[in-house]
Amino acid sequence: MCFQVKDVLDSIYKDSGESESQKKFLLRVDGGAAVNNLLMQIQADLVGCPIIRPADIETTALGAAYAAGLAIGIWKEDYVFNTEEKLKNANVFRPLMTEE
Repeated sequence: MCFQVKDVLDSIYKDSGESESQKKFLLRVDGGAAVNNLLMQIQADLVGCPIIRPADIETTALGAAYAAGLAIGIWKEDYVFNTEEKLKNANVFRPLMTEE
């Protein structure tokens, strides 16, 4: 799984024409596989960027609920898209291995 994600990201960079030095981003993950700390650390080491796993890993279902709530006015966009508060409880996996 980690190598497939790396292959996709490498293809995106190749197609976009960005250089390796411009590859600074955060990769956000969710779903069942994201529970595995070792998997997340290997992914961070392979792609060379921080991996952010939210406290609530089932964000797909949460996103659907937010979309429905936004549509009927239960939530305001500021609440749904305020990532600063949500990142306080997130786990961040940073690359530990060097490229060598």
